[in-house]
Amino acid sequence: MSAFDTAKQFFHACESLQGWEGCKDYVAAGATFSAQSEPLVDVHTVENYCEWMAGLGKGPLAECSYELHSSSYDETSGTALFFGTFTGRHVADGGPIAPTQKQTSTEYVYALTMDASGKVAKMCKIWNAPWALKELGWA
Repeated sequence: MSAFDTAKQFFHACESLQGWEGCKDYVAAGATFSAQSEPLVDVHTVENYCEWMAGLGKGPLAECSYELHSSSYDETSGTALFFGTFTGRHVADGGPIAPTQKQTSTEYVYALTMDASGKVAKMCKIWNAPWALKELGWA
């Protein structure tokens, strides 16, 4: 499997809320995570991010989905990019406030740096979190 194929498998496993169990085969040991995004300030590993996503989608945003708009891979830098929209409605307990029944459709980008063995070594999420939180009634 090519590095880009592995990145695609990881993206879909993460976005379909499989958590670390469903994502770990695509990720290098010790893979790091970063995002300039308030809700993710304490998330520093890809493993933690996968669990955060699963918890969000199986908790307060139990009615959620994603749509992948575009993906690309740069062989020179070993970087895969995925541009998508996450849609979720706050229908269950577990969020910062009682369920609001409000929905967000929030765009984001995953930038995945692949290692020499073709696994995710580093992940950066580009996301306008304040927009999403406002739409959900959380801010």
